[in-house]
Amino acid sequence: MNKLSFFIIPFVLILTTGCSTRGARTYTNFGETKTYSQDSSAHSSVISKKDYKHPTMKPYVIRGIKYYPTVVNVGDEFSGNASWYGPDFHGKLTSNGETYNMYDMTAAHKTLPMNTIVKVTNKKNGLNTVVRINDRGPFIATRIIDLSNTAARKIGMLNDGTAPVKIEIIGFHSKDQKKVPLNRELKESPQDQIVDGFAIQIASFSRIEGAIFTQKKYDDTDGYKTIIKDMHTENGRMFKVWLKGFRSEQEARDYKSLGNFKDSFIVRED
Repeated sequence: MNKLSFFIIPFVLILTTGCSTRGARTYTNFGETKTYSQDSSAHSSVISKKDYKHPTMKPYVIRGIKYYPTVVNVGDEFSGNASWYGPDFHGKLTSNGETYNMYDMTAAHKTLPMNTIVKVTNKKNGLNTVVRINDRGPFIATRIIDLSNTAARKIGMLNDGTAPVKIEIIGFHSKDQKKVPLNRELKESPQDQIVDGFAIQIASFSRIEGAIFTQKKYDDTDGYKTIIKDMHTENGRMFKVWLKGFRSEQEARDYKSLGNFKDSFIVRED
């Protein structure tokens, strides 16, 4: 795995492998292992201002790829492959300046805000665990989250090294965050970040049947939603399928550049 440290030397790339090495060496558990509840009501429903403005929320470049950390909402879900990292990083600083403890319930993610609480479910065996994001990575296209040693063990993926997982956002955690009523949190914390209304048109049909089939097929692709736009054009009535949920034009452009949808283009909804 690759990790990014923002506090020792900004944007320095550290190289490592996906799994830890095995041997007789013993490793110190830095403090009491922290666990996090699966009950979303035990966590804040919105990110704190401190975490939202943290340096790790700034765009950064690794291996020529630019990443855009983005605020997410409780209930958002993502799927992909998980890996884990252990002794090679144990005792070193994470991206947010904490000391990495492979026995703690933490994980690395490319774009989620620090202190995001996520539930990770191993699709192979149904086992799940809850971790807090405190690092950046893994910088491999086929992987979406890098778990600590203990977290990986809890979902039974230590031996395989990787596993297909579902990630669910269940809240946010901060040492300085106080429990306050939800309506007050919503006023004082960043709101839903989908404010620009950017989408990607992935298909267009003259018949509604084709649009419905495409909408159902690609709904929830990479966590994004599909909708059908019924429009009158110079060519007559058209049913356009849009992929929505991008929190900025740049995020939409980055996703379009992956080439998942041929002849797609960015649109803006008024």
